[in-house]
Amino acid sequence: MEWQPFKTWFEPIKPIQLENNVLTIQVPSQFFYEYLEEHYVGLLGKTIKRELGKEARLEYRIVVENGTPHQHPKTVNMPGQFTNSKKDSEVDFPLTIQNPVKNPFVIPGIKRVQIDSQLNPHYTLESFIEGDCNRVARRAGKTVSEKPGGTSFNPLVIYGSVGLGKTHLAQAIGNEVKRIHPNKAVLYVSAEKFINQFIDHSKNSIINDFIHFYQLIDVLIVDDIQFFARAEKTQDAFFAIFNHLHQSGKQLILTSDKPPKDLDGLQERLLSRFRWGLSADMQMPDFETRMEILEMKMRNDGLEMPKEVVKYVAYNIQNNVRELEGALISLLAQSSLNRKEIDLELAKRVLKSFVKTSSKEITIESIQKMVCEYFDVPYDKLLQKTRKREIVQARQITMYLAKSFTKNSLKTIGEHFGGRDHTTVIHSCQTVKDLMDTDNTFRDNVIELQQKVQLAAM
Repeated sequence: MEWQPFKTWFEPIKPIQLENNVLTIQVPSQFFYEYLEEHYVGLLGKTIKRELGKEARLEYRIVVENGTPHQHPKTVNMPGQFTNSKKDSEVDFPLTIQNPVKNPFVIPGIKRVQIDSQLNPHYTLESFIEGDCNRVARRAGKTVSEKPGGTSFNPLVIYGSVGLGKTHLAQAIGNEVKRIHPNKAVLYVSAEKFINQFIDHSKNSIINDFIHFYQLIDVLIVDDIQFFARAEKTQDAFFAIFNHLHQSGKQLILTSDKPPKDLDGLQERLLSRFRWGLSADMQMPDFETRMEILEMKMRNDGLEMPKEVVKYVAYNIQNNVRELEGALISLLAQSSLNRKEIDLELAKRVLKSFVKTSSKEITIESIQKMVCEYFDVPYDKLLQKTRKREIVQARQITMYLAKSFTKNSLKTIGEHFGGRDHTTVIHSCQTVKDLMDTDNTFRDNVIELQQKVQLAAM
């Protein structure tokens, strides 16, 4: 063994007692114990059994510093992995420590009721709009909040691109836990803050305090774990914290911009643990969900806006929720500063800074794609000769919209549908008009598609 690892990990060990083939050794911290068990358990086990026999066992006595020079440090006994005295999952670190441990959030004392959750109270599950884009993540979060640490969703990893609501949902789960379980210690921290805390504690040689503090949390929420990739030593500390919390039945909630399998620069042992629970993705919200988000935001802020403006904003801001809310704030600001009512003209002017262009050319191809997406019809089926009712109706509606919103001739429109002639286009348009007069559902579908095309043209 190299001298430096021996000096770091073995010199501080103190033999306490040997009784009934059980050797008890004292180690300086919980992190120290977990590091030995992770990296040197094989060596320790082989040596103990060689010296004391096959039935030999190893136990640890962990020192928990109390920070008071006139008091003896608190100790906790833990078994070694290669013993049979207790399963790993049954090993519990005490949740209540009578003596104070330094809190990295600079909150005096260590009693769990004194831990500030660092949560934004405005982030709630009620204010988080559910849609196809986030349904799995939100419902998993609701389940976790009702029974933190007691479900298979541990850890719950929420991932997706920027601005899709990962932080909102993660903090909302934390707030819901506090509402349902007021005695639970909940803590939210960004990965960057966690890294900075670790560095500060390393400089002051009080890493044990840092780790001990986090091991007292019931529900730990860490935001943007992809930033751990550039902090190798921080990963070691987080590994110790993760292991302890998970083994103690505590809940971990993590957010990331990528699924665990795509996170580069993280230790494989961490990635494997991230995959123990549920990884739920957050996708871009569809048009209907964006409408709901805007309407809820308007209700909460006491705003009123014409329906056509709301639709225009929802249709044109498609990347993420953050931009959607930013557009709404900009509209309100421009309306107040210019003392002008919010209308479509103002919306077009404001959204120029959010979208590349406020005017888009409507083509037959764009209408075809829009209708295919609306009815969930494969694009190639729209061009084939088939008598399936849903395909025929989708094709007829597309021809009708193409005639209404483009300047193409009937012949050109027909050519875009597998070389059909102009009489087919005429027949399709008349069929659509007739069905709109007799079938309310059909009419509603056409009207909604007309509005989508109009919005796209603005």
